[in-house]
Amino acid sequence: MNVGQRPDLSVIIPAKNEAENLPDLLSEIEDALRADLAFEVLVVDDGSDDHTEAVVRDHMAERPWLRLIKHDRSAGKSAAVRSGAFAATGEFVVTLDGDGQNNPADVPRMIEILKEPNTRVALVAAERVGRTDTVIKKLASRFANSLRSAVLHDKTRDTANGLKAMRRDAYLRLPFFDTMHRFFPALIVREGFEVGHIDVVDRPRRHGQSKYGILDRALVSIGDMVGLFWLIRRRKIIPAVEIVEPEPKPVGSEND
Repeated sequence: MNVGQRPDLSVIIPAKNEAENLPDLLSEIEDALRADLAFEVLVVDDGSDDHTEAVVRDHMAERPWLRLIKHDRSAGKSAAVRSGAFAATGEFVVTLDGDGQNNPADVPRMIEILKEPNTRVALVAAERVGRTDTVIKKLASRFANSLRSAVLHDKTRDTANGLKAMRRDAYLRLPFFDTMHRFFPALIVREGFEVGHIDVVDRPRRHGQSKYGILDRALVSIGDMVGLFWLIRRRKIIPAVEIVEPEPKPVGSEND
């Protein structure tokens, strides 16, 4: 992307202690997007205590599309996505986990869906096939997804995957709460939009360990699901909004 050119999309990478994973991920993003899309990448350092900031700064010297956002303390993935979205300048925002499990090569086809004429799709969610997790984690995820789908009717099989693309203006309408990133499809539907999906191949984490455990994630999600169910029920009518601007006054009119 040329300096000063507005990007088509802003890639947001929430990163906490991902110094080892970021170099390969940034290279993959560049290879996947540079041919067809004007883009920027915003790495949100969510209170890392490793060399994440230094790694990003080093790469910024040669990659003018790369930007760094810093949290003074760890605030969680949803807060990191929010900081990135508010700083983003693209029409679309894409979220990618910093661990390298999401493949940037899937992004262009997600953007194609969002760009279809007259579409009501404001979010495209990637749903994993052939997951590389342990059996226990797969079963826990399957149960959580089934429960969430039954309660929220978000029509999405896999909301835990970090790879999502959405219209930035649609994201900015969403109410913020911690862990909201797990409920993007339900929140988008609540605003009267539609959700698209693509299947993607799951990849293992390259370096480091996951920041989330099975039990703590499940307990938090159940509480948030109850709150979101209430929030959805309070949005009973979604009106079509038309803004009528005043017509320009003809030049030389008698009221001048």
